[in-house]
Amino acid sequence: MKWFRTLPNNLWAFARDYKLAAVGGALVLLFVGVAALAPQLAPYDPDTVSLRESLARPGPRHWLGQDNQGRDLLSRVIFGARMSLYISVSSIGTGALFGVALGMLAAYYRRLDMAIMRLMDVVLAFPGIIVALTTIAILGRSITNVIIAIGIYHIPQFARLAHGLTLTIKETVFVEGARASGESDAAILTRYILPNCLAPIIVQTSLLIPGAIMTAATLSFLGLGVPPPTAEWGSMLQNSLQWAQLAPHVMIVPGLALMLAVFGFNVLGDGLRDAMDPRLKKR
Repeated sequence: MKWFRTLPNNLWAFARDYKLAAVGGALVLLFVGVAALAPQLAPYDPDTVSLRESLARPGPRHWLGQDNQGRDLLSRVIFGARMSLYISVSSIGTGALFGVALGMLAAYYRRLDMAIMRLMDVVLAFPGIIVALTTIAILGRSITNVIIAIGIYHIPQFARLAHGLTLTIKETVFVEGARASGESDAAILTRYILPNCLAPIIVQTSLLIPGAIMTAATLSFLGLGVPPPTAEWGSMLQNSLQWAQLAPHVMIVPGLALMLAVFGFNVLGDGLRDAMDPRLKKR
């Protein structure tokens, strides 16, 4: 538990050396807390309709105003944070799980290298939104299919990272010693190679989550993501287009939430990359 006792000092040193990343980390923690406590924090049911109060401006009862159906925008933004984080973390986690496994197998068993990595190159040849749109068109529109669609595109990115790391680590002395002592391939991959790949994988994950949030919002904005009336930032932006001039707050509120979430994850990921790279870190 030594790492746990030194955690506060490490966090303070990180915040001191990477101030912008610390701001991003605070924003990420804020959105994670809001998403986790959404039912307790939301002042109203996000799907409750009140047509008599449609497009009401921010006021004492509804701090961020109401949309064209009279639904409370603050409540919908809070539940939208839960949905956006759920989709992005689940999709990136899926991509990391399969991508790291495929990349490590391709690097460790050279007979699999050509088949796996060329398949990854084929997927990477297409823009991410095209892969996602094609997957949604095949599987249909649902939250699960959005996660699958975004996860599929990120599998090659994790596979290429894990492939390069495994090629380097498997030639080290401690891996050669484990192989000479009779350790199985599975034990070598999970006990010796994977732990030494975790730091770059964590950084890659933090850098890809904001892109996943944007992709999920884009799919919902195009009408192919989270089905209504579920609160999600992209669908809220799409729904606000025809009312933007009459009631600008219906577009500003979800747009600002999306911008802050993406900004937080981006600067936090940049700070983690700098801190974990011995060639870049300050201390």
